[in-house]
Amino acid sequence: MNTEDQINMSIQYCFPGVNSSCRKEVRTGPVYIFLFIVLSCVSVFTVFLNLLVIISISHFKQLHTPTNLLILSLAVADLLVGLIVMPVKIMELIDSCWYLGKIACSVSPIIYNLSMSASLFSLVFIAVDRYIAVSDPLLYSTRVTVCKMSVFIIICWSFCSFYVIIYLYTNDHLLLSQISSDCYGECVLFVKHSWVISDLVIGFLAPCSVILVLYSIIFTVARRQARAVRTVKIGASKKHGAKPSNSSETKAAKTLGVIIFVYLACWIPFYVTSLSVESVTSSSMVWTVFGWLLYLNSSVNPLIYAIFYSWFRESAKIFESSSSRFNLYPERF
Repeated sequence: MNTEDQINMSIQYCFPGVNSSCRKEVRTGPVYIFLFIVLSCVSVFTVFLNLLVIISISHFKQLHTPTNLLILSLAVADLLVGLIVMPVKIMELIDSCWYLGKIACSVSPIIYNLSMSASLFSLVFIAVDRYIAVSDPLLYSTRVTVCKMSVFIIICWSFCSFYVIIYLYTNDHLLLSQISSDCYGECVLFVKHSWVISDLVIGFLAPCSVILVLYSIIFTVARRQARAVRTVKIGASKKHGAKPSNSSETKAAKTLGVIIFVYLACWIPFYVTSLSVESVTSSSMVWTVFGWLLYLNSSVNPLIYAIFYSWFRESAKIFESSSSRFNLYPERF
């Protein structure tokens, strides 16, 4: 057997029976095996937490509130990330071949971008909801209702769907005839630099600015209200000789700090890096690493917006047939 025959035998193809098949690269080193295990656990963890949030809010009548509808919308978007996006990205990380065909190649970016966009804009609506609740608490129940919030959620998902369709169509990845590949078994999304700039503004800078501004106002108002409450407690504590506590102010500061830090830590590296590379494709290692930061945000969201709430800890324990009307807000909470 000559050298050329040995080389041909060592080369693997995605589809050996197809002449235009791509070369196959299977990454089976210890590092990739470790990543496969860790990322698979992250995917399962993301699905479990968000599914638990969805079941809890849907099951318990007491949790059918405008704010919880936003948390439910966020959980649905994050569930898509853990259930569909993460497993496909894990497959692409371990094996360079795309086995799902051109239709899935065209549809999968729609699911990726829709779930990520819906997750991001759900965060924006949660910030708006909390701003209204803090700035005008007396009129909040009349200004923000379940019906109005449902309409806003539908508008949010509709806008994200429209944006994703335009985004993929202009980047020649929406129709099967538009998808270009060098060989059979490849699925790569080439993003035009003009859309990188547009997506930076629409998909990051604008939502980021809204979230930062609103949470800054929320923190200022919450701190002012905490000071007013503490002033009242000071007068009462002087009569009894007790030391006033500022736990509410500290808790508000920590909560808002965690929200803002996690949001920025997950989203900034991806968009900053997208501006620094000359040729941006969905298969580049830079986007793979920082893309996973975005996916991890879907794992952290249910921890921040649901698990830290007492009602979620209670609802997670009770799933009986008659538990839908169970009181999740006992006086001790």
